[in-house]
Amino acid sequence: MKKSFITFINKEIFHIIRDPRTMLIALLIPIVQMLLFGFAISMEVNDVEVMVAAPKMTPAIETKVAQISHNPYITFKGYIPTEEIDRTIAANKTLAVVVFSRDYDKTGETQVVVDASNTVTAQTSAGYLTQILNGTTGNSAPGITILYNPQLKSGYNFVPGIMGLIFMLICAMLTSVSIVREKETGTMEILLVSPIRPVMIVIAKMIPYFILSCIDLAAILLISKYALGLPLSGSLLALAVTSLVYIILALALGLFVSTIVDTQMAALLVSGMVFIIPVIMLSGMMFPIENMPLPLQWISNIVPARWYIPAMRKIMVEGLGFSYIYKELIILTLMASALITISVKRFKIRLQ
Repeated sequence: MKKSFITFINKEIFHIIRDPRTMLIALLIPIVQMLLFGFAISMEVNDVEVMVAAPKMTPAIETKVAQISHNPYITFKGYIPTEEIDRTIAANKTLAVVVFSRDYDKTGETQVVVDASNTVTAQTSAGYLTQILNGTTGNSAPGITILYNPQLKSGYNFVPGIMGLIFMLICAMLTSVSIVREKETGTMEILLVSPIRPVMIVIAKMIPYFILSCIDLAAILLISKYALGLPLSGSLLALAVTSLVYIILALALGLFVSTIVDTQMAALLVSGMVFIIPVIMLSGMMFPIENMPLPLQWISNIVPARWYIPAMRKIMVEGLGFSYIYKELIILTLMASALITISVKRFKIRLQ
């Protein structure tokens, strides 16, 4: 029995290796997603175009303008009259205008006019200029210290999120499609009359995707460390254990999908609509959960990535260990155990 089980696993591995589409999805797309989210999709603003409006030039204003123009995140575009501010911004000649009051030397009063058609850019640009006008440098305002990510790099936020998305894509979607394909073509019934128990057949079909996910995990960590500059100062053991539990949970989700659908197209639709979209929208990957309406916050609690992504941020970015992620790890383990139990029972019933 053991020899037959190992032989069946080898057959599944060779089947995946011979399928270039599966290998492309499982190995290349995760790397592309990591690089895309890490470099191309950035929330940082590195070229803020700024102009200055001042009724009269004084040494104090010249000093402040020099600080603005020498800031690495700002491109100084010159001076404009106060009455031209609205027209200049409307013509997209500048993103922001710093307006100095006539009595600036005495009062220190300034006004920052920003094009807020892009709210993220506007908030970041206003933050840069406020820091300079308040006499601060770097990324911290007076009385504020930014921990863990002082440069406010987007990759620190996106990498843990894309990990939750990648493992759901590979484990849940590909596993469900693989098993449903056997059912759709009628070969699953042939496999079930073999000496191997039905549950062992299902496990053997999931093991190759587990191995691919482990390879992706190693590749993600290497890219995160050496390409995106994440510190990865937390416990690697905690990172590995939590990720393996999440991978097993995603595999169980794929098995569950295979028990409720009979075609590959249905499996793709269910995996995409029910699993992938919630990972993006309700896990905290893109949008803070705290800002969502209360009903959506409740629903987010049943999304596995909602617990996995914060755990990865604590380990990868904050440098923490098991004692700080035990809640998330326990919830993921309970979810995985429940899904495996339900999915295996339903699978046996459906195939009989």
